[in-house]
Amino acid sequence: MPLLNKVRTAASGGSRGDTASLSLTRLRLALTLFFALDGFLFAGWVVRIPAIKQQTGASAGDLGLALLGVSAGAVVTMTLTGRLCRRYGSHPVTVATAVLLSLSLALPALTRSPLSLGLALLVFGAAYGGINVAMNSAAVDLVTALRRPVMPSFHAAFSLGGMLGAGLGGLVAGSLSPTAHLLGLTAAGLLLTAVAGPVLLRHPSPAVPESLPADPTAPAGAGSGGSRRTVLVFGVIALCTAYGEGALADWGALHLAQDLHAHPGVAAAGYSLFALTMTAGRLSGTALLERLGQTRTLVAGGLTAAAGMLLGALAPTVWAALLGFAVTGLGLANIFPVAVARAGALAGPSGVATASTLGYGGMLLGPPSIGFLADWFSLPVALTTVAALAAGAAAMGYAARNSRAAGPS
Repeated sequence: MPLLNKVRTAASGGSRGDTASLSLTRLRLALTLFFALDGFLFAGWVVRIPAIKQQTGASAGDLGLALLGVSAGAVVTMTLTGRLCRRYGSHPVTVATAVLLSLSLALPALTRSPLSLGLALLVFGAAYGGINVAMNSAAVDLVTALRRPVMPSFHAAFSLGGMLGAGLGGLVAGSLSPTAHLLGLTAAGLLLTAVAGPVLLRHPSPAVPESLPADPTAPAGAGSGGSRRTVLVFGVIALCTAYGEGALADWGALHLAQDLHAHPGVAAAGYSLFALTMTAGRLSGTALLERLGQTRTLVAGGLTAAAGMLLGALAPTVWAALLGFAVTGLGLANIFPVAVARAGALAGPSGVATASTLGYGGMLLGPPSIGFLADWFSLPVALTTVAALAAGAAAMGYAARNSRAAGPS
């Protein structure tokens, strides 16, 4: 009988283990879908900006001010979302912000003036910032539960969703009005949320009190001054990466066309190549992290991106510059996911909110900074700041290698 009881206990434990493993697999799939949805919806909006500009009669200046609504809404909401995740759990907040993002995407197509467009984009930006913090917080918890560094795979899903959204938008731009297109994306977003949302709601993440340190093994005081400073370091690392993404998105094609006299089609392919290699780098990010560890991945990525961007900015030929853009995408690919993951491991949703806010700020800071520097010096010289910040991210990642939540280095 004792032997029989042991066998039953072992079988019961194995069954519970299999159930837990299946549950984590379902959670990972659901979260992956939300990351892809985020990229898909945002890209769908971006490709319709020219049509919305014409529809509202906005000048270039008016459009620039209206687009600030996205930034303002996102930055303001990110910190608030971190608090909501601590109070209610990141899973319900992810589902709620996905619904809001899907609904708010339809608003710009219904506007007829720059002012109404700016207000609509304020709501859209709030939802966009909210879902980014919530789903990254949920991903940090899942990475901990899985005991595998799978964070880059989620960001790869975001990149793939963005590529799909941009491609689809390009295909339907000539046949569908902005209203029909964005309403269709709203319906698709709500449908996907209805499919993936119940998985998250059935497995709510535990609410972590604000006063407790994120790492229960850390000594007393680990969640205070030193931890907050380290979270800020990883936030600045995220900023350095996002600066490069924003700079290449807005200035890469112009550099190829203006400075290297590339054919318009080749110039337009520059950012696509960068985005493609970044996606490929993120798809292989988990294997890279398991082989090298987080610190070596950060350092190697930063140095690779720095070398690639120096080539992309200063190369005398178009093809060498394109090679530089591709190398830069590979280098930057996993820096942002690792920085957000480590900030979240140190301080939970608040850490994710801090790193995301700083990272989003870098994406906003990059394009205008490059523009000012290009006026003062030249565009190739201005683009070398991307290399400088990538190298800085590598240095900061190495300096922060001993943080308690860093994981294997």
